[in-house]
Amino acid sequence: MDKKVYFAAPLFNAAEKGFNLKLTEMLENAGYSVFLPQRDGNEAALMTDMTEGEKSAAIFCADKDALMDADILFMVIDGRVPDEGACVELGMAYASGKRCYGIRTDVRCAEHGLDINPMLTGCLIEVFRSEEDLAKHLACGEL
Repeated sequence: MDKKVYFAAPLFNAAEKGFNLKLTEMLENAGYSVFLPQRDGNEAALMTDMTEGEKSAAIFCADKDALMDADILFMVIDGRVPDEGACVELGMAYASGKRCYGIRTDVRCAEHGLDINPMLTGCLIEVFRSEEDLAKHLACGEL
């Protein structure tokens, strides 16, 4: 299996980064090649010799190129509302015909009566509800 996965998720604190790495390891152990922006892309805080505009352009271009090169988008949907950058990446992936999956382990709800915004679930083939749920699907080769 030589499927490339683009990992879309918030990556702005230690807890988010740790969770992203844990899920990435699960995907890689199942045979997927994963582009994890926090590990494989540009980090704004380290781009000290660039203007804000140059940083934004560099991050967007690198992530967009990696996304377009991927076969699958995998998105973390945790949080009161999903990360806006990951939502843009999901839209780009869906519009490009890529297979899109999500994981939501957060019990908070942003909309009354709906666990996840229908505009997101409409783009996703499946939403996993736990790491264990994801692991079962990966063990069966179902991503």
